[in-house]
Amino acid sequence: MKNQKRIRDYGVKIGRMKPGVLNAITDVEGVTVGHVTLSEGNMQTGVTAILPHQGNLFHDKLIASSHVINGFGKTMGTIQLAELGTLETPIVLTNTLNVGTAANAVIDYMLEKNRDIGTTTGTVNPVVGECNDMFLNDVRGRFVKEEHVRQALDNTGVEFEEGAVGAGRGMLCYSLKGGIGTASRLMEHTHGTYTMGVMVLSNFGMLSDLTIDSNPIGEVLKENILKAHKEEDKGSVMIIVATDLPLSERQLNRILKRAVTGLSRTGSIITNGSGEIVLGFSTANKIPHVKPHQNLSIETIHEEDMDDAFRSVGEATEEAVLNSLITAEAVVGRDGNERPALKDLLEKSSLSLGNP
Repeated sequence: MKNQKRIRDYGVKIGRMKPGVLNAITDVEGVTVGHVTLSEGNMQTGVTAILPHQGNLFHDKLIASSHVINGFGKTMGTIQLAELGTLETPIVLTNTLNVGTAANAVIDYMLEKNRDIGTTTGTVNPVVGECNDMFLNDVRGRFVKEEHVRQALDNTGVEFEEGAVGAGRGMLCYSLKGGIGTASRLMEHTHGTYTMGVMVLSNFGMLSDLTIDSNPIGEVLKENILKAHKEEDKGSVMIIVATDLPLSERQLNRILKRAVTGLSRTGSIITNGSGEIVLGFSTANKIPHVKPHQNLSIETIHEEDMDDAFRSVGEATEEAVLNSLITAEAVVGRDGNERPALKDLLEKSSLSLGNP
């Protein structure tokens, strides 16, 4: 997307299933993504917003779920999301110390669109995720302001940039530059063709563990190019899953648990200091905020159709991580700290991606 060279452009084809038209989370109809990137000196951070559908999210909620692979993270809104199984706001991603700012902006955004919130009905549950970008960004500066979040929310689209943009500006992945990545997969059933879309905010992993299409390229990079590079995994990854597959909250949660297979295939061992959190929603059923006079009728797939969903979320997560790496640019940030970009290392060497 946005004319960026992605992992498939390097000859790497992940998995068996077909991607969507854009090979992005926005292949799920109605989903849009927006970024605001803040990049100057010690300020290397930003915000990314995901709109799950283009209607009124508060009054037409989506079935949603969350899964914690490793709980070293500071998300907001996931307790209610897990309890009620619905999503009623956009999802916003930013850095760790700007979670409160992002939540305030989402609340204001929702109050403007829904005058009944806090008056004739209840309050609202903003959903915010984070990763720690303090190596490249002066996280104490708390540079992300409410107006930046609002700008991201107001300027979403189907096509968006990947890599060192938005919330991904200051993030690291496998000791290289990481950030935003996305991918999708199509699931073909007798009752229709559906899409599984994934977007990641990647900020995890050690270089020597990096594996691309079963090729342990991280070991080679560590040994031959970045010998003095310090390895440490104290980051995180936020995985956002969107699908139009008709699901119950229980079925969706089962799918989210399988995102870890994609992380593992890129080399992640889910270290102690890295928070891996998955948030997901289905656009197939809308849950009205106002109680109707009749029972709700929720369409779901049969359990025998779940394996395709399990495979698709793993494949899309794996490819999204690799796209976040290969599209990222090198960044020099706080106190001169820097991290190289995978694409630059490949150009400087004779290494190729994929299996030899």
